[in-house]
Amino acid sequence: MQTPLIIYNSLSRKKEEFKPLNAPFVGLYLCGPTVYGDAHLGHARSAIAFDLVFRYLKHLGYKVRYVRNITDVGHLENDADFGEDKIGKKAKIEQLEPMEVVQHYMDAYVADLDQLNALRPSIQPRASAHIPEQIKMIEKILENDLAYVVNGSVYFDVLKYNEKFHYGELSGRILEDLIAGAGNERRELEGQEEKRNAVDFALWKKAAPEHIMRWESPWSDGFPGWHIECSAMSTKYLGEQFDIHGGGMDLLFPHHECEIAQSKSCTHKQPVNYWMHNNMVTINGQKMGKSLGNSINLKDFFSGNHPALHKAYSPMTIRFFMLQAHYRSTLDFSNEALEASEKGMKRLLAAWALLSKISAKAKSTFDVMAWKNRCYAAMNDDFNSPILIAEMFDAARLINLMQDDKESLTELDLLTFNATFTVFIEDVLGLKMENSGAGNTDKLIQIMIELRASAKQNKDYATSDAIRDKLLEAGFQLKDGKDGTTWSEV
Repeated sequence: MQTPLIIYNSLSRKKEEFKPLNAPFVGLYLCGPTVYGDAHLGHARSAIAFDLVFRYLKHLGYKVRYVRNITDVGHLENDADFGEDKIGKKAKIEQLEPMEVVQHYMDAYVADLDQLNALRPSIQPRASAHIPEQIKMIEKILENDLAYVVNGSVYFDVLKYNEKFHYGELSGRILEDLIAGAGNERRELEGQEEKRNAVDFALWKKAAPEHIMRWESPWSDGFPGWHIECSAMSTKYLGEQFDIHGGGMDLLFPHHECEIAQSKSCTHKQPVNYWMHNNMVTINGQKMGKSLGNSINLKDFFSGNHPALHKAYSPMTIRFFMLQAHYRSTLDFSNEALEASEKGMKRLLAAWALLSKISAKAKSTFDVMAWKNRCYAAMNDDFNSPILIAEMFDAARLINLMQDDKESLTELDLLTFNATFTVFIEDVLGLKMENSGAGNTDKLIQIMIELRASAKQNKDYATSDAIRDKLLEAGFQLKDGKDGTTWSEV
């Protein structure tokens, strides 16, 4: 009997049974990247974590509307309310129009995720295409007296909001501590004097003369704040209340905390039922990020063109590496970990390829249904991909033992086992055979197997053993069985 799907909810800080607002429909929103540079491993972590969620919910039969936004305006340096727009700054450096920068890096991001076999979202909205929705939401917040206008900029009044609701409910931050901490900062920072309180945040900013990206609004020629875009776009495409909102743990505060405040200011409703946050990728214990200067782009992983990399790693190796850690745990990069993932993934895919050659027997020596239930139990426990992968390795061991006639399955059990293994490897984990030269490799090894068989038939055992040993040195292991010789990568 399958267990219900349980999700760790960052809002309640506990695991809860998943109950969609309007089953079988599910609304899923993920904060996507700010597109001013190539995607790195940290961006991929979030995309793959929620690709797993998207895939599994679809597998369970839910009709999922998956919205992953693109931030192309309003995200200022240091995630602050003052300073230069990250995309605008890049545009000046490259001597391009800002939307040229956006288009280039958005296309590159999508192409990188395609290589990682991440399913494309149902909708991928851009912040700059939803300025009217953001203005309308700001007007509603002002109408409800939870924001104020100063010199053409609009700020959210956190203290006034906290009188009616609870600012800090998601992050656990205490407002008094935030105010005290903000009070210790230098208040003479550009523009800070506009705010009633340092904890207030911008909903709309009046553009300085040199600011490239600007739109007309009731308050000024300007641009939206970073937080308002996700509230506006999630509401537009998923409604005032929806099921799951995801993102990196670094977005929990202030970005997601501010999203809740903005949405509740308009509707007086909790906008999201389940908040999910993936943990970070680290290098030597430090968060990976462009701003920290320690990020490794996905393209660098694919090419091996980076001083921190020992070699190139395939997209499926990167995907498998990330899925071997639970989405809420820290994932520390190392070449050794990637190389171990590469070997493990090859073992799984080799077993998958071998599965089609296994024949049914008169009896089963393995409890297929118990194994199948364990696979579902792993995923139903907050999308626990490492436990699922452990079950896949157990299945791979069984496949190899069946090939050696040391284990067996009846025809019905073999059909169930084959279907389950394939569904979890291909549809849920999103792994696939990699094609780079695979067909040619298979042909060449088959030729070597035939040459070895011919040598054995001629009792030339020295040549037969030499072929086997040389293939092993090259990373290919031969296995002789009653149905002939098979091979796998080691």
